[in-house]
Amino acid sequence: MKQNFKYVLATVSLLSASISLSHADSDVQQLQQQVAQLESSLQQLKSEINRLKNQSAAQNSQENLIVATTGAPSTDNAAENFDANVDGNIDENADQRYVTQAEFQGMQSDLENYKYQIQRERDTKTALSTRQLLINGVVQAKAAYVDESQRSLPNGKNTTTAVNDRHSSFDLGAVQVGFSGNLYKDYNEGKNLDFNLRFGTSPQSGTNNSYLNLLDAQLIYNVLPTMSLDTGRLSVTLGQQLLPFGQEVQATEDLKPTINNALFSLPGYGYGLALREVGLIVRGDAFPTVDYGYNYRSPMLSYAFGLVNGNGANKSDDNDDKNFVGRLRYTLPAEYNSWLRELSFGVSWYQGKSNLFDLSGTEASFAGKGDVLRKGFDIYYNHHPFGVTYEYVQGEDDTFINATGGVYNRKSEAHTGTLFWNFGEQFVKGFRSQGRYDDWWPKSYQSFYRFDSIDRDTRLDHQKIDIHSVGLNAFFAETTKFQLNFNHVDNQIINQKYNELVAQFQYGF
Repeated sequence: MKQNFKYVLATVSLLSASISLSHADSDVQQLQQQVAQLESSLQQLKSEINRLKNQSAAQNSQENLIVATTGAPSTDNAAENFDANVDGNIDENADQRYVTQAEFQGMQSDLENYKYQIQRERDTKTALSTRQLLINGVVQAKAAYVDESQRSLPNGKNTTTAVNDRHSSFDLGAVQVGFSGNLYKDYNEGKNLDFNLRFGTSPQSGTNNSYLNLLDAQLIYNVLPTMSLDTGRLSVTLGQQLLPFGQEVQATEDLKPTINNALFSLPGYGYGLALREVGLIVRGDAFPTVDYGYNYRSPMLSYAFGLVNGNGANKSDDNDDKNFVGRLRYTLPAEYNSWLRELSFGVSWYQGKSNLFDLSGTEASFAGKGDVLRKGFDIYYNHHPFGVTYEYVQGEDDTFINATGGVYNRKSEAHTGTLFWNFGEQFVKGFRSQGRYDDWWPKSYQSFYRFDSIDRDTRLDHQKIDIHSVGLNAFFAETTKFQLNFNHVDNQIINQKYNELVAQFQYGF
């Protein structure tokens, strides 16, 4: 009974406090509602107490019947048994909690407020797209010093392009922003339709017209299923894209050890193979080696071939001939832990036509078409901590001779070799797969030596450029690295030898 009395006192106190609060409220209807809810709660409590009393009385009657036969216990024991029975019943029903209508309405109100907050955050703080979208990019900020004075002659009356006795400069290297995503997702076989769109700019000498240009704009359709790692792949890419020629041309910025690209890939002294082309290219692979434990997949054969315009990016074709590009790569089938892992050999081919012009007169005139041919061979080996790459490219270009009016077949060749040594945790797959909080990333370093050479015309003297480079790359975040390169340049074409120190900070997102 003591326990029941405590419950009654608690209920009366709750009722008194509620009535006091209700009198403070000017809304009579709300006061009546609260009183009705409290009366309902009190009625439920009374019903529970009566049920417990009846149950206790029935137990006492049964005990009295047993006592009449075996002997009666003391009055104190009976009272203790009653209290124990009541406490036990209360403990058994402690999980049966009652919620008032006001509490239930309050919970509904909090839930609606939460839904509104989430919707508002999505509408005002989140970038939305019709289809799946991934935004990425890279920014390179660098500084360079050259011990030989750099200068150029004005172009006619335009002195803004002139460079006068320059030794140092701050520059922005590749600045790119890209968008990639999925246009159609095949849930059964993975024959997805994807897209890739990328814009970028690069530093210009003597002008600030480094506009953001279109780099990549392509649709990729996976012809073969992509759900399983141990099957071959085949995709078709239509649009503006990089050529599948060699290693240097296709390497992304985060994988290139040097700050400056290989000479043969650049326009001007090189072949311009790193420039984008518009066309249709088929890529695929076959006979892959798969190690699921390391999430490793290495196809034994990789291939790519296609047709492109052949006159650069963001241009319609300037003749009716399409240029052919093809590549075949063989990789030794080796398990992940084998020392032969990632040893591969590749051959590349590019052939087409280009327009020739006669510049001997006051105006340029069309002088027919000339052949363009590029042949390449490359070796790649990367097994932590050591790696080596080598690439050889041979070119043939028909050039119109203004003085004689004839066509000269210029032959050239280029060699690019790189040795690198990695040390640090990033290059060990086990460290990269560890779950760490926030922006932790294993610190790593990469030292390298590169020899880069091109002979613009193998039949003539003083047509070579040789560059010896040593450097150190520091990786201190997942998409961030610092690069320091020292280059010794021997340019026989302009009869200059000089040393160059370049530092670059690169970050991606």
